[in-house]
Amino acid sequence: MSNCSGAHICQCLSRLATVRLNSPVTIAGDRRKTGEQFVEGVLGLAGGLLELGLQNGDVVALCALNSDLYLEWLLAIAFVGGIAAPLNYRWSLEDARCAMDDVRPVMLVTDECSTYWYSKFQIDGMPYLRWLVYMNSPSDCSSKQFVLTVETLKKPALRSQPLNYFTATDGAAIICFTSGTTGRPKGATISHSSLVVQSLAKIAIVGYGEDDVYLHTAPLCHIGGISSAMAILMAGGCHILIPKFEAKSAIAAIDQLHVTSFITVPAMMSDIISLIRTKEAWRGKESVRKILNGGGGLPVELVKDATKFFPRAKLLSAYGMTETCSSLTFLTLYDPTKDTLSHLSHITEDLNYSLVQQPGAVCVGKPAPHIELKIISEDSSRFGRILTRGPHVMVGYWGQIATKASNASDEDWLDTGDIGTMDDCGNVWLVGRSKGRIKTGGENVYPEEVEAILSQHPGVSGIVVVGLPDTRLTEMVVACVQLRDNWRWSDSCFDPLTENKSRILSGDILLQLCREKHLTRFKIPKIFIVWRKQFPMTTTGKLRRDEVRREVMSSMQFLPSNL
Repeated sequence: MSNCSGAHICQCLSRLATVRLNSPVTIAGDRRKTGEQFVEGVLGLAGGLLELGLQNGDVVALCALNSDLYLEWLLAIAFVGGIAAPLNYRWSLEDARCAMDDVRPVMLVTDECSTYWYSKFQIDGMPYLRWLVYMNSPSDCSSKQFVLTVETLKKPALRSQPLNYFTATDGAAIICFTSGTTGRPKGATISHSSLVVQSLAKIAIVGYGEDDVYLHTAPLCHIGGISSAMAILMAGGCHILIPKFEAKSAIAAIDQLHVTSFITVPAMMSDIISLIRTKEAWRGKESVRKILNGGGGLPVELVKDATKFFPRAKLLSAYGMTETCSSLTFLTLYDPTKDTLSHLSHITEDLNYSLVQQPGAVCVGKPAPHIELKIISEDSSRFGRILTRGPHVMVGYWGQIATKASNASDEDWLDTGDIGTMDDCGNVWLVGRSKGRIKTGGENVYPEEVEAILSQHPGVSGIVVVGLPDTRLTEMVVACVQLRDNWRWSDSCFDPLTENKSRILSGDILLQLCREKHLTRFKIPKIFIVWRKQFPMTTTGKLRRDEVRREVMSSMQFLPSNL
């Protein structure tokens, strides 16, 4: 159906065609497009899709690396009333097939990153798939693998062509996949209104504007990458697109193209800082003004490094999830308009306070102005389930009944699955995930709280806490510990075979750390296990805690303290 007054992500096109008429909107390698050229590209694709016979509400799957064409496709699909379903190019064939079967797209748009998938898809057969489009021209255009290319699909767009876009049922715009804690991709249906309202929040809080030169560090198949991309499109900024994040290419782009803003997760920031340290000259510190961190809090030392190498940048951290179209809360970690030294000292004090006064709880800031949150506690504790409602919440999981809170009185609210509290100033504090909760001796233990304490030891590089079945306690708290390089595990505090006693770590030492940090007694692990490999993760970087638990259970009888 036509949409003249409701929210729609293609409403940014009019602004781009005027404000950035002759200025670059996208830069991808050697390819630069002005606002006029970008809008023409979107309209040309939209015209081709309509002529091909794409119907309102049809799903189009996208699997490709970041590029200007990817952005054009997202908008063109929405323009004709279709629903884009970005697929993660890092998925296994099984995950990709699972996601495809869930959303049943009529078209798959891809590049060279997923040709393996397509060859296997052809063998197995997908009756719902009608068209295949190669985003870039393949080396062999006569190949039968791909029915269409962008060049054959696009139609000439008239400059005077009216922007009459359409919307799908329920205002659905994008199906964004999240692996959650199960590992199986689930498609969260995100509406136009959610994307628009979250974009406006980022523009207001982060401060994006038409002068911004935004570097795409996050993949456009993730909600963080999509949401920030929409914010920059609405603000009228310029997009710098690199195929995927690599510290070297990101730093080169910042240096050469005078990037003003980008988003990170802690691992990205760590890689960027590490590489900057090796450079004799670093020009990026002059241009970068806004950095938004997500996917976990930044350690204090990393905050200090970020402010050192990006002294003019406002540094913020956000907490959110795919089902809420990205960010729910924002926390300003550093603002260069304030006194640098005193403000940084204030950050350090606050973060230390969070670890000492509220063990394991992490402050994630205040909700954005349009976000409504509430805490539902099952006991007398001030901690409870975090619920949210509003226009930012997903329509529902694709093909499933809309997710509701577990309590009937909370049916209008989305249960985030997180446990936390809100202080008197309106700041949200996170403790952990409700699904990972350990029930021991009638008490609740959230693994993230214990992990936050144990990870403070300099000899610990990684930590995962799980609950194992126990006849007396119901579950017993067990910690799996990864050691840093040059550290050695000992079954006691004193090991005569090791000369360097300062590099020894043991269960007794970690127990003492828990006591010093005032961790409640029943939360302290009963067993410590040395984990000598990588922890299992999903393709979106989330821990597979259940898999760790299963492996510990099956291995403890043979290797009780070493995996």
